[in-house]
Amino acid sequence: MAAVTTAYLIGAIIAVVLTVGLFALAWYGWRSRKRGQSHIPAPPQVPAELDGAGDRIPAMYVATTLERQRLERVAVHTLGIRTQGAVFPCERGVIVERAGVPDFFIPREAITGVRAESGMAGKFVEKDGLVVVTWTLGETSVDTGFRPRAAADRPRLIEEIRTLAAS
Repeated sequence: MAAVTTAYLIGAIIAVVLTVGLFALAWYGWRSRKRGQSHIPAPPQVPAELDGAGDRIPAMYVATTLERQRLERVAVHTLGIRTQGAVFPCERGVIVERAGVPDFFIPREAITGVRAESGMAGKFVEKDGLVVVTWTLGETSVDTGFRPRAAADRPRLIEEIRTLAAS
């Protein structure tokens, strides 16, 4: 009986050490990614006069990645963290509301495109289930993805942002 208990104890210790090691490697990789992206500026804050403006579309904020690199999350400024929130297209740009992390603003003049995608950085869904906005953050071109809660909001959100970018 003691041999069986010892074997389980050794197995449990090995499992704990491996788990802690994997978490340490993930933390180190994320920290290294943030260091490598330190040149990317923080996104603009929501202008006070626009706070609450526009039509609120509830959506999951998926992530911001480097343009056309769906798996390369932007780790700095909490842009790589998936959260619940909302998107507010308004006359001056797009307000991005995120639960638990700072909201940000995508100025109209920074938007270079919008499209539907099936996935990006940890969130893959049905065909064209995500709305992806391509925009310039400092000198870096990025993609920011959203998954509207209501499927009917996807085409409307794409059209509103496309119209906004063209104006």
